[in-house]
Amino acid sequence: MSTQRVDTGWSDSAHLADVLPRIVRTVASEVRPKLIRAALSGNRGENVNERHADNFLSDHDLWMHDRYRELLAAELGSFVYASEEAEPDVVGTDGDPDLCVLVDPLDTSELAVRGLNGYTQVLAYSRSLRRPVGAVVGDLFHHVNLYAAFRHDDGEDRTYLATSDGQRHPLTAPRSGRLSAALVTNFFMRPTERFLPLLEQQALLRALSEVGHDGKSRGRIGLDFGSVGLCHVAAGFTDAFVEFAKGFALWDLAPGQYVLKAAGGCVLGLDGQELPLDLGLTSLEDIRTAMERRQKFIAAGSADLAQELLRAVEGP
Repeated sequence: MSTQRVDTGWSDSAHLADVLPRIVRTVASEVRPKLIRAALSGNRGENVNERHADNFLSDHDLWMHDRYRELLAAELGSFVYASEEAEPDVVGTDGDPDLCVLVDPLDTSELAVRGLNGYTQVLAYSRSLRRPVGAVVGDLFHHVNLYAAFRHDDGEDRTYLATSDGQRHPLTAPRSGRLSAALVTNFFMRPTERFLPLLEQQALLRALSEVGHDGKSRGRIGLDFGSVGLCHVAAGFTDAFVEFAKGFALWDLAPGQYVLKAAGGCVLGLDGQELPLDLGLTSLEDIRTAMERRQKFIAAGSADLAQELLRAVEGP
């Protein structure tokens, strides 16, 4: 793969907008019964995770990795396949394809095999345009089961959520008020690695506990996961998501970042700079390097709330 692209990039937006949701729904419908059986039987199919030693890995993660590759190859032809579960490689006959497809086959898999929460996400990135052109985040167990964003032929990014009965709802300008009345989420499941750093955020916790004029405290802290956490902000279900401990890997952040940005939301690094949509996925080596990075961030429905959170979050 070359380091410079001179072609016009991925041009068939309508095809991509049709293919990615259909593939995500197919994989989700096929894996869901397997996960329910695992939850009810207690046979969770845990594997040794040689790529990410501190992460849970199941047979279902690996099956979904292979299934995505198969279905994407049938629809997209040539692309760089960059999955959490393997080294990035080129699929198809074009040795230097424009499209890079970033996949997290099964997010929160340790909960998915218990039948509690499970998510799957795909991001399509044009190397020549240096930006995402499509993303789908699938929710395996809930009625709202898909969040999607695509770059259309007019150059505009549009996003929507879909429900299990086939209804689509566009996402635009998520609502956000003051921090003192906000529902802010965080991935705090791991006791020492993530929960203790949350407890150390005293300024944030004080801001969320502030009492209003009516004598009530309306700020809340909630648990959320990966890209779907940013999608919940895009939908207005939550007001913000913060990550200040370990940082998110590219596959956990980028699909949700694109959906939230397309909805009109804001994603900042802890230095206050807006995170770019240019992910630097130029060569295979660049993609490998990007897959190793972790990013701390604040995601909010509005720039005002993001800045208020930035002031409240202590330390980089």
